[in-house]
Amino acid sequence: MNDRISRVLKKMEEKGITQLIVSDPLSIRFLTGIMVNPGERLYALILRTSGKHTMLLNYLYFVKDTGFEEVWFSDMEDQISIIADQIDPSVPLGIDKTWPARFLIPLQEKLPQLKTVWGSDCVDGVRAVKNDEEIAIMKKASEINDMVMEKVADYIKEGMTEKQVADFIDNEYLKAGASGTSFDTIVCFGPNAADQHHMPSDTRTLKAGECVLIDMGCVWQGYCSDMTRTFYCKSADPEQTEIHDIVREAVLRAESVIKPGVRFCDIDAQARDYIDEKGYSEYWKIRLGHFIGQEDHEYGDVSPINKNVAEPGMIFSIEPGIYLEGKYGVRIEDLVLVTEDGHELLNAVEKKWRIVG
Repeated sequence: MNDRISRVLKKMEEKGITQLIVSDPLSIRFLTGIMVNPGERLYALILRTSGKHTMLLNYLYFVKDTGFEEVWFSDMEDQISIIADQIDPSVPLGIDKTWPARFLIPLQEKLPQLKTVWGSDCVDGVRAVKNDEEIAIMKKASEINDMVMEKVADYIKEGMTEKQVADFIDNEYLKAGASGTSFDTIVCFGPNAADQHHMPSDTRTLKAGECVLIDMGCVWQGYCSDMTRTFYCKSADPEQTEIHDIVREAVLRAESVIKPGVRFCDIDAQARDYIDEKGYSEYWKIRLGHFIGQEDHEYGDVSPINKNVAEPGMIFSIEPGIYLEGKYGVRIEDLVLVTEDGHELLNAVEKKWRIVG
């Protein structure tokens, strides 16, 4: 049995779950090395603390020798009955966060005595702590991100459109060997930067004196990177530089306390309290960061309500911001790895405000 599954089974035992349906294809890949994109079809790995594990597989999936008990079926078969035959209805069943209601609800109706419980954290908690191989891959993904961010800073010119800059970033990722983007590349000029997930416009052009907020990430060997920097075209006025310095200091304060055992709410407070002290708390109302790995946003966050503590191997973002509607926004984001005795930044691009264009 592999180490990852062993760690999941231990978490199941701690939670009192003896059977768990894992349906997230990325979680199944994480545990087995097998990747299937099931679309609307049933696909699941059933883990049991007894050590007997079963994969539910449609004949359409090109999968061989999984190493587990395999139950194969076609689209014409009663798949709910197939699931029910694999479940012990006398004990609770852990359910994955992504298992569709089109399977869960009919199963509950077929087995009314079955108690279903949230079990996704048994897998997600293991995914949150990266091993050496995963860390090396994510460092490489961030190295590519750093390189492309420096290239785009040199590329940006007054008069370009947001979409033109975003397309440049996406193309540079591919040139660097990345398989694609972690998420749709965000490029915002001026007032658009106050929209925290603005999509690049192919008509909005960059004007002198405006900010350029870029939130970007790539995928390298199945793992994501993510980083944000805010630049200024031709010039930056005193208010812009002051707010940028406040956001940068908030990042530095949060990063400075990261080490094993520190609560995520206390990391968040380092940035939040400083921005509040400077009088801008009403302009930043979201969490400080999110976990990252095979997906850009994974289980776990850095927020005022997360009382869990940092552990070695965890990787998450630190990304405070100040967003002034109708004017501009500033966000600075790094990825941080928790080490045995502290932390390591995965991004090396300068955080100080910079003139471009």
